[in-house]
Amino acid sequence: MSVTLYENARLNGAAELTAIAVSDGRFLKFGKAQDLEHEFPDAKREDLGGNVVCPPFADAHIHLDYVYTASLPTHETSSGTLFEAIDNWSDSKAKLSADAIRSRALKAVKMQISHGVQYVRTHVDVTDPKFTALKVMLELKEQLKPYMQIQIVAFPQEGYYAYKGGDELVEEALKMGADVVGGIPHFEFTREDGVRSVKKGFELAEKYDKLLDFHCDETDDDQSRFVESICAMTYYDGLQGRTAASHTCAMGSYNNAYAFKMMSKFKKAQLNFIVCPTENCYLQGRYDSYPRRRGISRVDELDQNGLNVSFAQDSISDPWYPLGNGNLMHQLDFGLHLSHMMSVEQISNSLRFVTTNGAKTMCVGDYGFKEGNSANFVVLDADNVFDAVRNTASTILSVRNGEVIMRKQPEKVLTEYGF
Repeated sequence: MSVTLYENARLNGAAELTAIAVSDGRFLKFGKAQDLEHEFPDAKREDLGGNVVCPPFADAHIHLDYVYTASLPTHETSSGTLFEAIDNWSDSKAKLSADAIRSRALKAVKMQISHGVQYVRTHVDVTDPKFTALKVMLELKEQLKPYMQIQIVAFPQEGYYAYKGGDELVEEALKMGADVVGGIPHFEFTREDGVRSVKKGFELAEKYDKLLDFHCDETDDDQSRFVESICAMTYYDGLQGRTAASHTCAMGSYNNAYAFKMMSKFKKAQLNFIVCPTENCYLQGRYDSYPRRRGISRVDELDQNGLNVSFAQDSISDPWYPLGNGNLMHQLDFGLHLSHMMSVEQISNSLRFVTTNGAKTMCVGDYGFKEGNSANFVVLDADNVFDAVRNTASTILSVRNGEVIMRKQPEKVLTEYGF
């Protein structure tokens, strides 16, 4: 039996050092280095240098079919709003070829891997009768299995009903192999159509045994309350833990009485929440002068109520957001700032927002430091979580199924200061 022994690891930033024995792509044993060295004398050894070792980053919300398309629409002015971006995308997406989508997506994936991301949920626009992007992403999902697990959301960017036949295209995408039912109820023409689209999404999820993830209330409008419909249907259909509400920006504008009422409902439904900090602080508040809203959900209150919340990238240089680099440590940094979650304890306990919480949203079972699980982990260039977050530490090693898929040299200051 071939064994690799990773020594001097601080699992999830723990104070004590741990050694990790890996064999056949799985975690074999955890313990003290001297004990495992005695048990596995012929093991290959790698010193992790006392750095933070955590489960791989899980990006539960991104659009890999959109990446690096920010320059495609040509408009003299830009409002920087969500709905303008959707219109721009609608005008330009038909011009994209399969080869262009593939090359851009691969560029983004390489960047994600360099930042320790091994789990990705990508929304793919299926309001395209040719399914150009979906076909590409289904191919890439198989091609990239050695490096990351990809879930594909059948996402009707222009709506189930606002785009004629959108509901039929979502169903066809599920038949073709999409993993998750998507939706965007706040983009439909009427509230009634929005609720109808949510109901249709749940019908499809039940019919094809799929997870659900809705773009939900991505607006500052305090009357946008589709999250309550998603919550109710999750509870009534017994899909606790299998449904995600992405964005929920309007929750930041809800009155407290309504928001507090909904917290108990969210808990009964075990609803997952995905927040995209950089994207939504850029897109939202565009109709405000001052005070100007941050545009993200009630992360602190959701977390305090025991709800599963994760931070995600959403976009990498597309019509919705011009920046983005796939580094979830940046999303964590922004998310904590914007949510006022800046105590030492909150920061030191924050890696979960971009690791375990995202994996839980994706219903990943074989995840984390448990004997028998797949040996998937990353090493950060820091010896404690607080400093890792404070410095947005780089991922210096990424191991998947026991194999190193990415390695970087730790950052070093080359200049001698002389003091």
